[in-house]
Amino acid sequence: MNVRVGAWSVRLAPRALLVTAILVVAGFGVTVAALSTGEFTVPVPDILDALFGQGTPVAELIVGKLRAPRVVTGLLVGAAFGLSGAIFQSLTRNPLGSPDFIGFTAGASTGGIVAVVTGGSAMMIAGGALAGCVAAAVLVYALAYRGGVQGYRLVLVGIGANALLLAVNSYLLTRANINDAATAGAWLTGSLSGRGWDHAVPVALALAVLLPLCAYIARPMRMLEMGDDAAKAMGIRVEPVRAAAITAGVLLAGVATAAAGPVIFVALAAPQLARRLTRSPGVTMGASALMGAVLLTGADLAAQRVLAPTQLPVGVLTAAIGGTYLVLLLRKDRH
Repeated sequence: MNVRVGAWSVRLAPRALLVTAILVVAGFGVTVAALSTGEFTVPVPDILDALFGQGTPVAELIVGKLRAPRVVTGLLVGAAFGLSGAIFQSLTRNPLGSPDFIGFTAGASTGGIVAVVTGGSAMMIAGGALAGCVAAAVLVYALAYRGGVQGYRLVLVGIGANALLLAVNSYLLTRANINDAATAGAWLTGSLSGRGWDHAVPVALALAVLLPLCAYIARPMRMLEMGDDAAKAMGIRVEPVRAAAITAGVLLAGVATAAAGPVIFVALAAPQLARRLTRSPGVTMGASALMGAVLLTGADLAAQRVLAPTQLPVGVLTAAIGGTYLVLLLRKDRH
């Protein structure tokens, strides 16, 4: 269905709009559940009062200071991972073309581990993760470049770089003292525990800057999915579009990892689940971002409540969900 507004024409897919609306409702429901439930239950009508400083002191502390920053960080980080995964799966035309598999998340982990073992603060760990992600992306892009970057070559080089960086990470952990190794190991699992507004704000700023860029390059990227030659025939500047997409995807993965650690499989599963629900021929960025937000926040809620009072890092749940999804994906492709 095409909608024309002046000189602009926008194509709307009713099913995609319905799925998007359902994901928004699901995200709202998970957010309310995360804010209201726990060891101290806050009635749903009292949540807004607590957020705006008009509730009881205990409710304001629980909701406004402890739960809300964690939930918002989870929503933003999940959206960033989902959008990053959608970008790289579109570029590589491969469902395994995720930051988790092509070395970017491993590079961010390397940067974070280096900051931990050198006694860095939380801010330095976040900065190290972002720097490591960018450095890994530059390395993979440089090694994959042969007058251009083909999707299959990016995946193959990325898988090799990922294996190398994982080996480096293991070496760093074995050489660190026991306390630093324990801290780094906990960070590597991926967690939203203890996250505050200082973790959420950088991710929000990154999304505010990069979402318009992603929207701008979404159509050219759809053309790239048909192949470089077809895209060039339609007037698409292939390499500038690909470079802009890689830059956006790397920064999104980097800031998300800096905020919550390397939470795996969200970037892999969210775009594919969104594509299957919308029945889109390609990866849908908006639905992927929403799916990532719902997946990560829902997994964190389950990690807090399923085995209460024991709380698991959210990375444990996303690994279980993502691993199951990967097995089903491979089993389906076998047929």
